[in-house]
Amino acid sequence: MDYEIMMNGNVRIGQRAPDFDATTTMGNISLNDYKGKWVVLFSHPGDFTPVCTTEMISFARTNTYFENLNACLIGLSVDSNSSHLAWVYDIYCRTGIRIPFPIIADRNGEIARKYGMISNDVSNTETVRNVYIIDDKSIIRLILVYPMNVGRCIPEILRSLQALQVSDSNNVAMPANWVPCEPIIMPSPTTFEELLERNNQLNQNRNGINWYLSFKQPQNCNCIEEKNDKK
Repeated sequence: MDYEIMMNGNVRIGQRAPDFDATTTMGNISLNDYKGKWVVLFSHPGDFTPVCTTEMISFARTNTYFENLNACLIGLSVDSNSSHLAWVYDIYCRTGIRIPFPIIADRNGEIARKYGMISNDVSNTETVRNVYIIDDKSIIRLILVYPMNVGRCIPEILRSLQALQVSDSNNVAMPANWVPCEPIIMPSPTTFEELLERNNQLNQNRNGINWYLSFKQPQNCNCIEEKNDKK
């Protein structure tokens, strides 16, 4: 294991996600079990708390969209598995919504500290609201951190997952505020001849502002609505 992770829990984008074995509301799991799938690993401060409850309901309602993108949700807090079970049952009884993904009971905080989910300046025990998007090769691709008093924007997490997947499949970058099926940024020319050719394309197609910033439609826009229509 990386020494920095072991001591500080300082995981980084581009690094292999630390593996773990965990007890969850859906039985024992290992991160290694999810190879070949994308994973959205997220932490919450505590069960039976208002902000966390709204997040769990929102994640549950969008779970199918994540699944359509070959992604699995995994929640985590330092509460016990019994507490998790009682909480998700309470949500089910009061709303009719079942939590369709596992919630890790990280009682000793081992996983939370390994991933840097605990901010000692905020709490020595409770996790803040971290999100890690891990790709199908177990590489950390995105990290988001929200404070305890601000709930996450689940559509933004979903959009970020789609952006990463479309970027990978098209070998391109994504512009600000990109949403699925909108134009993507073409790779910049690497030679003067390519630069001249790109400028000619811009003059013809009006698909950018200069040779270093031009756009094209993605070959695979990874649009959730299209996937649902095929079912």
